[in-house]
Amino acid sequence: MRRPVRRPALPLGSPLQLLLLLSSFALAGYAGVRLLEGDWFGVALWFVGAAILHDLVLLPLYGSADQALLRGCQAAGRRRWVSYVRVPAALSLLLLLVWFPLIASRVADRYALATGLSADGFLARWLLITAVLFGGSAVVFVLRLRQSRRASKDHA
Repeated sequence: MRRPVRRPALPLGSPLQLLLLLSSFALAGYAGVRLLEGDWFGVALWFVGAAILHDLVLLPLYGSADQALLRGCQAAGRRRWVSYVRVPAALSLLLLLVWFPLIASRVADRYALATGLSADGFLARWLLITAVLFGGSAVVFVLRLRQSRRASKDHA
């Protein structure tokens, strides 16, 4: 009996994936052209500055903080607990990074002129979101801790 001949799979994925990838490149290209249309030097300078700031300042800072957290949890024998701090901290810091000019009230006047809305309250909202993220993580942590203790009692 002869086996059916299989075609080798495309290493790039399905046709739908390729279409989505090409569409995203087209959209990114269009957005790049529109973005660079006004002040291309300012935009390019902002990208270079952001890359340098991230690589030389922010990456060592949050890398060191993560290593300290990891070492502390390992010293306590609870390495699994790291994610319950790492995830809400990463999301909170991402929100801070994106909304920092408004959180720090550095562009409140420009924001009000451009949108007609007040820039007040961004700091309070960011702090509230951060508290909710860490609170939600604590709730999930407690539930999983209870679940694992129940499972260990059942097996004992």
